[in-house]
Amino acid sequence: MIMLNQPPLLSLITVALLLGYLLGTIPFGLFFTWISGAGDVRKIGSGNIGATNVLRTGKKWAAAATLLCDGAKGAAAVLLARHVLAPEADIFAGLGAVLGHLFPVWLRFKGGKGVATFLGVCLALYWPVGLAVAATWLGAALIWRISSLSALIAIALSSAYFLLFHQESYAALALVLSALIYFMHRDNIRRLLRGEEPRIGAKSNA
Repeated sequence: MIMLNQPPLLSLITVALLLGYLLGTIPFGLFFTWISGAGDVRKIGSGNIGATNVLRTGKKWAAAATLLCDGAKGAAAVLLARHVLAPEADIFAGLGAVLGHLFPVWLRFKGGKGVATFLGVCLALYWPVGLAVAATWLGAALIWRISSLSALIAIALSSAYFLLFHQESYAALALVLSALIYFMHRDNIRRLLRGEEPRIGAKSNA
């Protein structure tokens, strides 16, 4: 059993969280939108730095690069913590990575909504579940063509997927991260309920 009051373990958790957080704060959406010539993504569409809003600039390659790199930083945080710090540190690094993406200190704590980073974390924690989450998102996107709805469905099922593979500790992390990401999507959820959420590729201020 992990004893959280042990100083060495507390130090390990702190380092893992910090490592994950710092990786998570890298604003790839801001970077790729800028080098594509589309300007500051925070002044476009919803103002979000995630891949969905980058796609609204019309720069598809920038959106794809943002999606891949946002996912990669989540995976990198988990894998680095697991192999450099300790196996049990991967959970805390994954939590830190998503928190860093959502609340980056460099951007006054206004980041993305965490979907791609969450997917990267899931893939690195236990790749069969990561693939299941990605497949769920893709399937929902093909049916409804609404990015937020697809993400919310996939994320809602992530904890159940981990439990199916008997990964209880990862399921607990996924539940916490799901709650955070749902909170970040609260405006999207309101628009979904009103039938006003834009479809993938639409240039919208939402």
